[in-house]
Amino acid sequence: MSYMDKSIDDLRKALDERKVTSDALFEEATSLAKQYQSLYNSFVTILDEKNETESNSILSGIPYALKDNISTKDILTTSSSNILKNYVPVYNATVYQKLEDAGAVLMGKTVLDELAMGGTGTTGHTGIVKNPWDESRQIGGSSAGSAAAVALGIVPFAIGSDTGDSIRKPAAFGGVVGFKPTYGRVSRYGLFAFASSLDHVGCFARNVKDVAYVTDIIKGEDAHDMTSLPDDHKKYTDTLNNDIKGRKLFYIKEAMEDHENSNDAELKETIHQFFQMIEKIKELGFIVEEVSFPKELLNAIYPTYMAISCAEATSNNANLTGIHFGVRGEGNSIHDIMMDARTKGFSELIKRRFVLGSYILQKENQEKLFKNAQRIRHMIVDKMNTLFQEYDGMLMPASGGIAPHFGEKTDQLSDRYLILENHLVIANFGGFPSITLPSGFVNNMPIAINLTGRQFEDDIVLNMAYKMENITGCKDQIAKGGN
Repeated sequence: MSYMDKSIDDLRKALDERKVTSDALFEEATSLAKQYQSLYNSFVTILDEKNETESNSILSGIPYALKDNISTKDILTTSSSNILKNYVPVYNATVYQKLEDAGAVLMGKTVLDELAMGGTGTTGHTGIVKNPWDESRQIGGSSAGSAAAVALGIVPFAIGSDTGDSIRKPAAFGGVVGFKPTYGRVSRYGLFAFASSLDHVGCFARNVKDVAYVTDIIKGEDAHDMTSLPDDHKKYTDTLNNDIKGRKLFYIKEAMEDHENSNDAELKETIHQFFQMIEKIKELGFIVEEVSFPKELLNAIYPTYMAISCAEATSNNANLTGIHFGVRGEGNSIHDIMMDARTKGFSELIKRRFVLGSYILQKENQEKLFKNAQRIRHMIVDKMNTLFQEYDGMLMPASGGIAPHFGEKTDQLSDRYLILENHLVIANFGGFPSITLPSGFVNNMPIAINLTGRQFEDDIVLNMAYKMENITGCKDQIAKGGN
């Protein structure tokens, strides 16, 4: 009998009733990972030995996967980059330590877009990650391997990071749940920094309750992370069933208007199903209304994100020189060694982002580019906070359609990608809790809705998502490529 495609509740019951052992679960998870690896490439490292801590936690004895930009002592941690292909940390990230203390069992480290910079799952140094629903399509990124591992039924949950949409977009394309808590709710200590003001640690699972279980374990204040929040002392699983009658949600009018006359059939069907879902959500007791959002701010989301994230990434990764960190380069001087290491160690995409970030941070450009981007970010967040004075959350399609095929130009600034493909970044700008839920299918590929709420109200966002999940018909689904 297979177990890894089951929920955390089911696994806990099976373990407690001694129908299965933790050793057997670990063996099943690693066996499945190896079975699917050649086709989907979810993992950088699949562990051979199980390391388990005794605990009374709900997660005790249950295997999970961890994104490979999260530090694990004595376990290879590459951030899917050639420059770190041999790096073995000497300390544990807080999120990993908390899961270990809770008895959860790490079975592998997952592939990501190199240094978490990308949204395709195609730039990791070990190769591309394929979508388990259709191997000709992307799973999205940067937390590509974590999303695929959960979608395939290899593990019931996985940890990822989200700087712009890196948990929530792969969750949408993979037909699973992806949750990014409030900024600081989960410690970033041990997460390889991409853009520190935007980075979040979160998780994937196949249902909202499992996401709540995991978040209850990993949240809390951390002395190693000055941006971490004091624990709110709430148990999110206890509030999932709270009454939502009268909760008010909004969606952005301008994001929908842009595509009413689109020739993209997949896009039109995605939006059609979104409005059908709104009607079902209203029947639950939610109030859902259309609001107007300044178009110039919506159009500025992507360039603002790129300016801030590239600038912060350039600074954060300046230590990857082949001297302090990274594979040692060749040369007759320190400058030559660093140049060789970074030239060979980074892909062309990463080099372009670093060049862009360096340009933005140059003294003569800071006012026009970096500081203006920060001002626009502030304006977007202010607008959201104004709306949150009246509404409990923003409800939107998680993307403008289904997962793209490999080779499609997903980085271009087309009408489709400008708003519907980039609005998830708003939650990173403001540190808002945000969750993606699978909501249906278009052309046999999963689509999803996204719910973003007020800062610090992670419990309310999970509560609303839990109620919505019951009407989507997409709970606990396994991709066609999985068991």
